[in-house]
Amino acid sequence: MSAGTIAVVGASRNRTKFGNKCVRAYKSAGWNVFPVNPHEDEIEELTVFRSLEDLPVSLDRISLYLPPARTLELLPEVAEMRGVQVWFNPGSADRHVLDEATRSDIHVRDGCSIVDIGLSPSEFP
Repeated sequence: MSAGTIAVVGASRNRTKFGNKCVRAYKSAGWNVFPVNPHEDEIEELTVFRSLEDLPVSLDRISLYLPPARTLELLPEVAEMRGVQVWFNPGSADRHVLDEATRSDIHVRDGCSIVDIGLSPSEFP
């Protein structure tokens, strides 16, 4: 049984990047993980989706690993996904992005989504 569904936007094949550590952390915690990256096909043996629109399931959570400018561009698409908890991981948002997300009625969580499930990024070298 899955703990939930999560899209990791900005997922990476590079195991030193937090977008990869997040995929591995949530996978190890029993979540159904959907990596999102328009430039990859597979990450950690999971099919990668080009965009949030391409996902075949509804989500419980989105974890963002993008630079703030790219995160800001994505907010309208994220806002359409009502009821989804959206984690703005360190480096993915500045004050402007967080204010815009709040104005868009996005369920904003500002912090590390890996820590939220009781794990540490350092556990995934």
